[in-house]
Amino acid sequence: MKVSDLFVKALENEGVRYVFGVPGEENEDLLFSLDQSSIQFIPTRHEQGAAFMADVWGRITGKAGVCLATLGPGATNLLTGIADAHLDKSPVVAITGQGDLDRLHNTSHQNLDIVSMFRPVTKWNTAVSTPDIVPEVVRKAFKRAELEKPGATHIELSEDVAKAETHNTDLIQAESLRRAAPDYKALQQTIELLKKARRPLIIAGNGAIRKQASKHLMKLVNAFGIPVAHTFMGKGAVTDTNELSLYSIGLGFKDYVMEAVERADLILTVGYDIAEYAPEAWNPDNSNTIVHIDFEVAEVYTHYRPEVELICDISAALWELNRTMKEQDFSFDTGWHTGIRKRILEDIQSYDLTEGDDFTIPGALNSIRKALPESGLLISDVGSHKMWIARNFLTCCPNGCIISNGLATMGVALPGGIAASLADPDRHIVAAMGDGGFMMNVQELETAKRLGTGFTIVIFNDNDYGLISWKQRMHTGSSTGTRITNPDFKALAESFGIKGYCPKTISELKQQLEHTIGTRELSVIEIPVNPSVNSKLTEKLDGYWKKQG
Repeated sequence: MKVSDLFVKALENEGVRYVFGVPGEENEDLLFSLDQSSIQFIPTRHEQGAAFMADVWGRITGKAGVCLATLGPGATNLLTGIADAHLDKSPVVAITGQGDLDRLHNTSHQNLDIVSMFRPVTKWNTAVSTPDIVPEVVRKAFKRAELEKPGATHIELSEDVAKAETHNTDLIQAESLRRAAPDYKALQQTIELLKKARRPLIIAGNGAIRKQASKHLMKLVNAFGIPVAHTFMGKGAVTDTNELSLYSIGLGFKDYVMEAVERADLILTVGYDIAEYAPEAWNPDNSNTIVHIDFEVAEVYTHYRPEVELICDISAALWELNRTMKEQDFSFDTGWHTGIRKRILEDIQSYDLTEGDDFTIPGALNSIRKALPESGLLISDVGSHKMWIARNFLTCCPNGCIISNGLATMGVALPGGIAASLADPDRHIVAAMGDGGFMMNVQELETAKRLGTGFTIVIFNDNDYGLISWKQRMHTGSSTGTRITNPDFKALAESFGIKGYCPKTISELKQQLEHTIGTRELSVIEIPVNPSVNSKLTEKLDGYWKKQG
């Protein structure tokens, strides 16, 4: 069998439905093999967009998304998206072309050492050096990408190997893996710490929304009344409609939820990822007693020193805690967190917009939340809006809100909306971004239109790199180097054959959101926002904490 045909058979064997990418000379054979397969190759307008689509596909489905590029600049254009998957713990398999093996020892056209370049941003990567190893290489790439903690892998396939013939056509089937159960002694140590605790708190990270961990976390939280604060990527592990949810933790300044961290006498971190939110931000003096529950051991970190580490399948750990704790007596203070939750909710509601108000990001988010079903999905880009989405946006289910917060890269939301729409065409989806992030991958509007995807693109426009401006003002009282100008977004959308909106009133915004979200119409809504609300939030919180002493 021709190697490129075998490679595609191996992708089919892994259940791949889509390959996102940009065609090139060196992946020509693979493209024609894909054309004869059950897999749809989706040409994107930039390799970064392809990587982000694979990234969000992996986050949503739990199965590795696949992206494809040629050698040289094609491969380097994938790097940001692959790095995002690496730090956001999203399963992705990247495939890149390469020139003939017999020219790689020389300086030659577009020849870069791509395998070495991808090494720091992947769990595993390799070049197919000989035809007969294709079944092993493809199976290993998917196994490693999807294995907890998931991440990115990379395969380089040179054009001469792709054209070659191989007799080793025996594909390797994916095996069902049984992940480790919790250690008995560590479990008992955790129970003993819980017996001593009066005000335990859970910090739920991105690991808490994978492998059914959310289901078992909800049972534990509800059975024993333990409040939960979520990291940005853990949003939805426990629905924010639950009275025990304290929404999110992770802003670059002290928010109301930090009162719960300070009052807690035991913190259980569940699937917590240091890449998201550094421990010194919430454990500055190492005074917290911590239990670490995760698939991997805790990183050695000055401000993160767990008393106990439950290293196993997170779902299994939570299931065992549920089962064992039912037979024990605990003296937790009931409702110790309720005042904090009330303060959070009242603050979120205070941003509701009324007719005549300037548009603000938190106000518009409240309108989006009312128009979006609880089962819907909001994908956030990176910018000042990300902070508001993480802080204010009520999330009701795992993967109900997707935020890049490991690499925290701009430009992910528009390609992500395409992947989400392909993964579940019946789901109501909003891709929210700033003007800066939108313009970084604006070209993928054509891809979204060509594929017939249906989701709402919301652009918060402040003609600024707003998050950087916000932080500069916090640090210095002024900003520099952040101001930008923009095209007519409504006209730009329409030039792609996409419906564009630019509401002038609050009622118009609400009507347009209800229409586009409800009908799943591919559309762009530009919301010109007043950014002064950003500085007012930090001033308000600073004043609150000064009053608390």
